[in-house]
Amino acid sequence: MRQIKLFTIDALPYRQPIPVYGYRFGSREKTLAVMGSIRGDEVQQMYVAARLVRKLSELEKQGAFAQDLGVLVVPCAGQFSMNVGKRFWPLDNTDINRMFPGYGAGETTQRLADRIFTALQGYKWGIHLSSFYLPGDFVPHVRIMDTGYEDNEEGLDFGLPYLMIRKPRPYDTTTLNYNWQVWETRTFSIYTRTTDRIDEESAEMAADSILLFLAKKGMLPYKLPKGVLQFLSERGMLTGKLTEGSKTITVKEENLVNIHNKTGGILIRYRHPADFVKAGNLLAEIIDPYTTDVRERICAPADGTLFFAHHAQLIAGHSIVYRLIVQR
Repeated sequence: MRQIKLFTIDALPYRQPIPVYGYRFGSREKTLAVMGSIRGDEVQQMYVAARLVRKLSELEKQGAFAQDLGVLVVPCAGQFSMNVGKRFWPLDNTDINRMFPGYGAGETTQRLADRIFTALQGYKWGIHLSSFYLPGDFVPHVRIMDTGYEDNEEGLDFGLPYLMIRKPRPYDTTTLNYNWQVWETRTFSIYTRTTDRIDEESAEMAADSILLFLAKKGMLPYKLPKGVLQFLSERGMLTGKLTEGSKTITVKEENLVNIHNKTGGILIRYRHPADFVKAGNLLAEIIDPYTTDVRERICAPADGTLFFAHHAQLIAGHSIVYRLIVQR
């Protein structure tokens, strides 16, 4: 393992330059790059990347890497936002993950996106440990953007419960995932349960899924007569609950059913991501913040599995409270 300084975040008022570090493993080949936290509240994403650094370091010490395997992991490139507790860039409230591929002579967030993208370019595979634009919890899954450059079958190699296929919208064209693919890196986004707090079980699952992906690509060159999962588990490399790729459920994002509330107030959730629900089941209530009277009862519109759940306790009216994978 080699820690390298990729670039510094400078020109900040009243602050010293902040270094952004990456961790290199294996050869000089550009096989896989993993980007952790970009936004200031992505504590879970930074933690997943840090756990991956630890696991890869142990494997490298064992001589487990294929000769041509080269991995770069960047745990965090949003230290300034994280230090002051802001999701977006504190000086102008802009989102770095809406600034790719970046512009070296532009505004601060454009320059940061340019430096991040320069460090990540040229890799065969890329993984972004992502967070959603809404505050909420997910079923762990891998997401692929349908740009025409992707290989959906490769998403099964992570062994996560779900593979989500998303058709890009205009605002997606400025994200890391989209631009990485356009610049010929086969790119995946991995989502865990949480963003601003650490969920150890899904963090381990995400880190383990990346090891599983490398193993299935032949980059961890052991013989696997008992299967990849059992092999890595026996060596203490896997602690999460993964599935074989054939058990991963592929879902198109446009087929998800959004469940909205009508009134604002305090959200009391009774069901959570991964719960199977029947039509009519009570999912949540919206209560009056001054009297605790129930303003609204939110029920499942159909049978299915909850994929996403809003978690902020104060919720505005007409928000997405749940996203449902409908049983067909």
